[in-house]
Amino acid sequence: MPFQLTPERDKHADELFTRYPTKRAVCIPLLHLCQEQNGWVSDDVIEYVATRLGLSTAQVKGVVTFYTMFHQRPVAPNVVWVCRTLSCEIRGGKTIQEHLEKRLGCHAGETSADGKFSLRKAECLAGCGQAPMLQLNDELYENLTLAEVDRIIDAVAAKTPTQAAPAASHAAAAKE
Repeated sequence: MPFQLTPERDKHADELFTRYPTKRAVCIPLLHLCQEQNGWVSDDVIEYVATRLGLSTAQVKGVVTFYTMFHQRPVAPNVVWVCRTLSCEIRGGKTIQEHLEKRLGCHAGETSADGKFSLRKAECLAGCGQAPMLQLNDELYENLTLAEVDRIIDAVAAKTPTQAAPAASHAAAAKE
């Protein structure tokens, strides 16, 4: 069945068109809205957005593949981005990445076996003065210690039901 927005999200999409000067300018916010509903940007989502905006699927796919904020395959309900720029690296970003890989039992680009967390590397989370940092879903956490990382993960894990990890979640081909 082709992708369709829910009636509520479809109404929100209609409102997006009133805020932007051209249909093409709605591409990123519409992709966000679709990803919010679908969990990731599938080929069906790309087709839907392209049709809705009067763009080619190649144009929409170009946006999806350019921005790391769009998931190109299923992810867990909680996506953890670890900042790996120089500021974070100097202040322990690599240690946090390695700690999370051990703690979650997966590498960057993969999903934990319990299906609760997908782990990613971020090129920059724009908090160099508060390094090291990570982003968990839409929340930023700065000046982290390993104990603080564990507290954050424990709190979110307690609220998230265990589920099957998304298909291909442990693929080594993921280069994130």
